[in-house]
Amino acid sequence: MPKIGMEPLRRKALIDATISAIGERGSLDVTMSEIAGRAGVSSALAHHYFGAKDELLLATMRHILAELTTDMRRALQSATSPRQRVSAVVAVNFSDIQFQPETIAAWLAFYVEAQKSSALRRLLRVYARRLHSNLMSGLTGILPRAEADRAAEATAAMIDGLYIRRALKDGVPDAATAIALVEDYLETKLGERHQQ
Repeated sequence: MPKIGMEPLRRKALIDATISAIGERGSLDVTMSEIAGRAGVSSALAHHYFGAKDELLLATMRHILAELTTDMRRALQSATSPRQRVSAVVAVNFSDIQFQPETIAAWLAFYVEAQKSSALRRLLRVYARRLHSNLMSGLTGILPRAEADRAAEATAAMIDGLYIRRALKDGVPDAATAIALVEDYLETKLGERHQQ
């Protein structure tokens, strides 16, 4: 097993602490000192690794996106049909790793902050393009391109909407229910196509 240096471990601890702090607070209104305390390091060390809080927030968003991308690649490699690809995209977005309260709260906070931060807005655009592309990778094997595009947009909107509702504690209580709702939409949409 390769050894991991202290710097990557501390950086990861700070990112995890950021997600935890944002999740608990429900906003990005957390201090570097609070995050450092959660990570078990000094504020000075947190500033050394990330500079300003904005840089730590960007690193946290990048980390969340990287985890999602890694999970998505793994799931898509296992899919053997276009329909399985679409279901894999849905399932990954609501996996135990992704659909946990702290991560959901972090996503909502990042969406809000993206209204003011062009860097966060760019990262969220990357996420949206990847989600659309991943959905299209399956849907274009089932539907004509224009219909696949509409179905991908609607599916992505459902995924994002279920995250928002869950973050506001006014939505589906668990991942299985969220997946079932999205899959019901997809089955209806794809069933309509087969009836035409």
